[in-house]
Parts: sequence; structure tokens; C-alpha cells
Amino acid sequence: MNPIKLVAIVLIVGGALGLAYGGFSYTKDTTVVKLGPIEISAKEQETVNVPMWVGIGAIAVGGLLLVLGGKKR
Repeated sequence: MNPIKLVAIVLIVGGALGLAYGGFSYTKDTTVVKLGPIEISAKEQETVNVPMWVGIGAIAVGGLLLVLGGKKR
């Protein structure tokens, strides 16, 4: 498979997932207090929102790459 087509498919799938879910969240460990050998840490949940225009743009660019990327000059 052509690498350009692979990138196009990844962009289309990523854009569709971004539109479907609207973002993702992850857990981050942070050190709150560290006194010698004693360490207190906390887990914080971070959320990353994916704007709608990014998802639509990724699908559009992926579609263009899929259509135009395979043409030989």
C-alpha cells in the first residue's frame, strides 16, 4: 500500500473518531508533597476536547490525499 494512502486513511479515521467522541481524557500523576523518602501524589484526570472543525478538516484532507495522492505524474 502506498504511504500516502495509508496517511489518508489514518486522517479519515482520526477525523471520524474526533467527530464521534468530541475529545478524550487521560489520567496524569502529579507529586503534591515530597518530604525526604515520603512522597504524596495525586491523580488528575485531564480532558482534551477536539474541535469539530479539526475533525472535518482531517476528513477533508484525508479524502483529498486518497483521491489525488495515488495519481502518477
